[in-house]
Amino acid sequence: MFDIDHYLTALGHSGPPPAATLETLRVLHKAHLMTVPFDNFLNEERGTAIWDGVDIDVDTVFKEVVVGGRGGVCYELNGLFRELLGRLGFEVVVFSAGVRGPDGSFGPELEHLFNGVRIDGDWYLADVGYSGPSLIEPVRVSPEAQEQYGSQFRVVEQSAADPDGTGFHYLERKPRDGEWSTIHRFRLKARSFSEWLDHDNPVLDEYARMLAANVTYIRGRALENGQMTLTGRRLLTVEDGREQVRVLVKQPDLDAVIKHILLQD
Repeated sequence: MFDIDHYLTALGHSGPPPAATLETLRVLHKAHLMTVPFDNFLNEERGTAIWDGVDIDVDTVFKEVVVGGRGGVCYELNGLFRELLGRLGFEVVVFSAGVRGPDGSFGPELEHLFNGVRIDGDWYLADVGYSGPSLIEPVRVSPEAQEQYGSQFRVVEQSAADPDGTGFHYLERKPRDGEWSTIHRFRLKARSFSEWLDHDNPVLDEYARMLAANVTYIRGRALENGQMTLTGRRLLTVEDGREQVRVLVKQPDLDAVIKHILLQD
């Protein structure tokens, strides 16, 4: 069963449940990304039914992920975190986004699921279910640059990456020695799980078929001052805003990195 005290302890919090403040959100968000890894290894057996569990069974996923120690995907990790935040008294809703691919195109609008948290009238993006590189702490919905451990983030309503997009907000990131680039685009509105489960969506269905035919294992976890993202054999490490890429050709090197990301070493 979902146990808030067990969850908070796993995230390094001791004592009574913390107050629903921005500082609490910031601390728990970073701790979550450091202690509960992203891992899409179950997607191969899910096949085209990748989003069928989007409205998670909180007790089952809590037992498997927080207690059992496996990683999870966006709707599992963000679903658990949303439940935790709600029980702590935060105002939290479901957002969704289309991730920008290597070719510059965006995935379907419902591709990625994360959380929106409203504090003192401002919206914050809270996403503990993205493999990276991305935010480590919540990002306020604002075009103002917000620094996190050497990288900067902002949310803009127009993007050079998508000049024809209308009604979208764009989460952008700038590494220490790089330029601004778009991570994903989203609409600033709460989503209902029925949008995934109860309606035909040819675009999302076609995207699911493409993913099922080309399964790539992705694992990721935050570091104290950055992130590690392993896509296949390509390891991207961000530390203090600086990026380094390695291709892990040797199997022992790959196995060691997987164990490190999944906290199995």
